[in-house]
Amino acid sequence: MLREPYALTGQSHNVDPLPLPQSLGNPVASIRFQSPLADEPMARYTPTPPEPLALIGQHAYFIGIGGCGMSGLARMFLTRGCQVQGSDTAPSTTTRALAAQGIRIDFQQASDPLPDSCDLVVASAAIKPDHPQIALAKSRGIPTFLYAQALGGCMAGSTGIAISGTHGKSTTTAMLGIALVDSGLEPSVIVGATSNQLVNGAHAASSTPAGFRLGTPKLPTSAACPSTFTHPYDAGVLVAEACEYNRSFHNLAPTLACITSVEADHLDMYKDVGEIIESFRQFAAMLPPEAQGGKLLIAYDNAHRREVVSGAKCAVETIGFNPAADWVVSFDVPTRLVRVSRQGVEIASWCNTVPGSHNATNAATAFVLGLYVGADPKKLAKSLAKYQGIDRRMQFLGSRVAKGDAGLDAANPVRIFDDYGHHPTEVDVTLQTLRESEAPQTRNGRLICVFQPHQHSRTRHLLDEFAVSFSHADVVIVPEIYFVRDSEEERLKVTAGNLVDRLRARGVRAMHLHPFSAIVEQLETMCKPGDVIVTMGAGDVNRIGHAYASGQQLDDSKTMTN
Repeated sequence: MLREPYALTGQSHNVDPLPLPQSLGNPVASIRFQSPLADEPMARYTPTPPEPLALIGQHAYFIGIGGCGMSGLARMFLTRGCQVQGSDTAPSTTTRALAAQGIRIDFQQASDPLPDSCDLVVASAAIKPDHPQIALAKSRGIPTFLYAQALGGCMAGSTGIAISGTHGKSTTTAMLGIALVDSGLEPSVIVGATSNQLVNGAHAASSTPAGFRLGTPKLPTSAACPSTFTHPYDAGVLVAEACEYNRSFHNLAPTLACITSVEADHLDMYKDVGEIIESFRQFAAMLPPEAQGGKLLIAYDNAHRREVVSGAKCAVETIGFNPAADWVVSFDVPTRLVRVSRQGVEIASWCNTVPGSHNATNAATAFVLGLYVGADPKKLAKSLAKYQGIDRRMQFLGSRVAKGDAGLDAANPVRIFDDYGHHPTEVDVTLQTLRESEAPQTRNGRLICVFQPHQHSRTRHLLDEFAVSFSHADVVIVPEIYFVRDSEEERLKVTAGNLVDRLRARGVRAMHLHPFSAIVEQLETMCKPGDVIVTMGAGDVNRIGHAYASGQQLDDSKTMTN
């Protein structure tokens, strides 16, 4: 029965539920992964939300346990009375932290057997169907879930808040989670990145960076806001990202959700933007009716909201800079002042620490979602003003004097940032924000972008869009495309050189360099006082930024780009 979660490729499939042993639920809990039929790619259907997943006394094995989401889910299973073990490809800070909590982790996935006591297996979305441990689970008849399926089982029975959209999911999730902590609502949070504010909130001393926080099973009654923003919820809050890749967000069970944006992406899984819009429409239709507390907050612009909310049974509100939105956001670039208004009345205002108009809407979205679960608007605003960011989202890596400067201009160093952006819109917004906030042009410097394309299929499908996304950069350096998920056939259809040719045709100073060590050497040679460097991409391009910031040589043998 393993074909169910793993049969998904670029086509659409109808997938049967994965049965669980009777001991995991009464009645038997099952998680269903549904998609339109292959011969009806735009079929109107509504995914079935999962039932709560009973875990007390069960034994779970996590394949790929070291990822941000997987490690958080493993901790959640552990705290819900489940015995947890797992495997990964290599030790890491995350796996060592899990081991410190008593979770045994294997690192020889090709040869390590599953434990004798194993009631269910949870696999990362990155795990392929021919993985040895997946094959072993199948041969033993052990129910196997993808990460999103297991997360959905945990979200059922909670006050689930799903953060979806093409952009801004991790940042908005972290902002909301931290703000709810500071508001006393004790949320559980799973973020696809780490933050040193997530565990204790923005007002406490920084903690070890984490992508998971365990909250309480019930919403604290003392935290309810004595205002018009009251709510019918009492189950503990679980905030999580809801990714549209592989339609995985159809496996969740949220009560509340937001959709930040809807654009063409993951075109290795969707045939066109129409299928993506339909997938978001199906996600919106999953939310419970308004009478049961279901509510969706969707961007007024750039989210295809009319199509997406058609058929939704929940309450729907809009947010954005457009004055016609239900929640109107305004942002002042120099001061980073964010204002949120409703029906012409300002509800709250604060100054963001993180720059950019996109972060203003991310913060405003988190603010409104916080109101939905009864948080005090003043506490939310105060927390959001102190939000420091998460790793790999315009993350400041450090500064250093340019080589050959001999310290003569130490007051005007090269500043280095790293960003996860791997979609044309994200590239454009990040570069524009750095141009505004860092303003290297005012210090006789340049904005230098080292962009590692992520996936050959994404690069090929969005090549024209990428070509117009680097207008705010003075120099663009492009290493090899990060190869992941695509076939060898797809790999041959596009190269990094194709992107460089498009950029140069538009007058952008662009070059293709490989390996990573050559790029670090180029930065050493070309950087001058006042320059700003940003490494960008969802692969391992951040290694370049760290190497240059530290002045150390880079070991190409550890580079994941092939």
